[in-house]
Amino acid sequence: MNVKISDLMSKNVVTTTRVQTVGQARSLMEEYGIHALPVVNDSDKPVGIVTSIDLRNAPSDLVKVKDVMTQTILTIPQYNGPHQAARLMRKHHVHHVIVMHDKVV
Repeated sequence: MNVKISDLMSKNVVTTTRVQTVGQARSLMEEYGIHALPVVNDSDKPVGIVTSIDLRNAPSDLVKVKDVMTQTILTIPQYNGPHQAARLMRKHHVHHVIVMHDKVV
């Protein structure tokens, strides 16, 4: 059986923007029971990622997401296999990648 990332990934992705606060991002993570949020621009293009660790290390809930997010993101097409995502995460020592419809940013 050929399982694709699209078979396993979350379908309703919750995102945040650079101008939202750490407190707002934290509330989203708590509400949806997640540990990372893709940070998107006005065109919904991913420009970063913010994780629960980033939020935990933030000096205040009033700090903007742009000040604590990781700007270097790893993306993978949804038609790739989960083993490819695992290899990418292992190689770069990360726990989250952003799944794209067809192309890598």
